[in-house]
Amino acid sequence: MVEKKNKMTLVVLSGDMDKVMAAYIIASGAAAAGMEVIMFFTFWGLKAIQRDGILTGKGLFGRMLGVMNRGGLKAIGPSRLNMGGMGRWMFKLMMKMHGVTPLNELREACIALGVKLIPCDMSMTVMEIDCEHLIPEAEEPVGVAVMLEHANESSVQYFI
Repeated sequence: MVEKKNKMTLVVLSGDMDKVMAAYIIASGAAAAGMEVIMFFTFWGLKAIQRDGILTGKGLFGRMLGVMNRGGLKAIGPSRLNMGGMGRWMFKLMMKMHGVTPLNELREACIALGVKLIPCDMSMTVMEIDCEHLIPEAEEPVGVAVMLEHANESSVQYFI
């Protein structure tokens, strides 16, 4: 049996604002408490580590997906009440009014605390997302086997 470390593995599947925010809050809190933190971003969760703007793939479907699924934290909307983008604007304004740390600052805090931001290689291939579409702090893409190794030795695992 593998000895569990003071480590957390967090799989980020969702690209919704509220879920990405929860993931970054949990990760930064764990890292600030001294845990080693691994965040594995797959499918829509990749938006949380993509550069801002329209970043498209090479093929027809990849280009279409890039236009419809604009990357980056600025384009992330809430899972409910998005209302054609109005929800994103409203939630950002409400968070600012209540002194809640914005997503980009939460991500920067995770980076400063040494959280490893790891993209899923298979998801990137399927969605035609290249490494240059990701923020510079993202690690090299890996497969599920590497994520499972991290999860196996972690005392805490989350799937968001």
